[in-house]
Amino acid sequence: MKDLIKDSDGDLLIEGNDLVIGVSDQQHRSDLIITEKGAIKQYPDAGVGAAKFLESEDVAGLLREISLQYSADGMDVKKILTDGSGKIIVEAPYP
Repeated sequence: MKDLIKDSDGDLLIEGNDLVIGVSDQQHRSDLIITEKGAIKQYPDAGVGAAKFLESEDVAGLLREISLQYSADGMDVKKILTDGSGKIIVEAPYP
């Protein structure tokens, strides 16, 4: 999927006085994990809200919510798990 690209600070990336457009699949995945439900007016049920899971330490709930949100966004969720260090590993391409 192509969209406007953001830089590492989350600001729109500008090169040569133009907005940069590129493949944004990973950007969309990250945005869904960070975004709290209700933050997107057009899609109030979209978003995982990962910050709330940090306090509860509910890893299974976090992975389940990521899977639900990715599926709702049209991704083909093949694998979502954590490695030994707590890093989330995702295999969920857009068709």
